[in-house]
Amino acid sequence: MTVRFIGENDPLGLLNGKAYEVIEISEGWYRIVDETDEDYLFPPELFEIVDENPAPQTA
Repeated sequence: MTVRFIGENDPLGLLNGKAYEVIEISEGWYRIVDETDEDYLFPPELFEIVDENPAPQTA
């Protein structure tokens, strides 16, 4: 799934308006590789869905 970040810019995290690929959904949160090239979990309310192709689900 592809989502667009709609929060405030954080150059060491996520950039407003940038699309990110969700690599996993864990307990409802999105695992995304951020601007540091590391993957972290983020709450879904910080994003709008761009492409709904499903991301893998985990517990």
